[in-house]
Amino acid sequence: MNNRKKIAALQINSSHDVEQNLAAIETLLADAQQQQVDLVLIPEMFATLDGKQYPALSHNAGVYQRIANWGKQFNLWLIAGAFPMPCPVEPGQTPDNRVRSACLVFDNQGELQARYDKIHLFDVDVGDAQGSYRESDHFAPGDEVVVIDTPVGKVGLAICYDLRFPQLFMKMRELGADIFTLPAAFTHKTGQAHWQSLLRARAIEQQCYVIAANQCGWHDAPGEPQLRQTWGHSQIIDPWGTVLTELDEQPGLAIAERDVEQQQSVRKNMPVFQHQRL
Repeated sequence: MNNRKKIAALQINSSHDVEQNLAAIETLLADAQQQQVDLVLIPEMFATLDGKQYPALSHNAGVYQRIANWGKQFNLWLIAGAFPMPCPVEPGQTPDNRVRSACLVFDNQGELQARYDKIHLFDVDVGDAQGSYRESDHFAPGDEVVVIDTPVGKVGLAICYDLRFPQLFMKMRELGADIFTLPAAFTHKTGQAHWQSLLRARAIEQQCYVIAANQCGWHDAPGEPQLRQTWGHSQIIDPWGTVLTELDEQPGLAIAERDVEQQQSVRKNMPVFQHQRL
């Protein structure tokens, strides 16, 4: 691996229309390919934020294969932020009718290299127009921490609300992570208050790059009242906490380079993990 690799966060405004959303992503992935990006992160629930469609999507082999093919089609590694997938069923276990919010990692041949199922579910009262969110109505939680080797370094996988749990990021660093990826649908209200502060904190604490790909704009179906708005501001942060690139609240790509030597210097000059006493 050479010491500088291009990484990108892709920002979109997912509607109820799955085909429209996938087509919008493909346009941005073509742009990423033109700019010779090595790895792209796509936001949480990029196919749609319409929870009523999750059960059917989790069994839609055609949509899954189309997403998998993007890696080969655009010659890049793809971290497909979160997509509804069936719950694993252990022998003797009662099947869970909910789905998993699964982060899928595909290589540049379209092969699945890793899957992370969101551990922390967003069951909170926000105080925005929607008021409350209950992810556990749709999703069952995962329980496995995942770090994967990629051409840009070791990547630790997290999703949205996971950001508020620093122990997860510490565990990923212990497992060798150089980069954290955070696909999200962070609400406008909580994003405005906490998004960048939390992202920078995770980068600084663990001396890792953070790639954060968020949804943006309003997400309600035609004819519905506008209730759900996400913050946007997808960005890439280096291990010193510097924001290298940041979008506003419109779809687009945030692209930066991972500088391996700079990261090694940060860790050498401030060896916090050697100094831990608890």
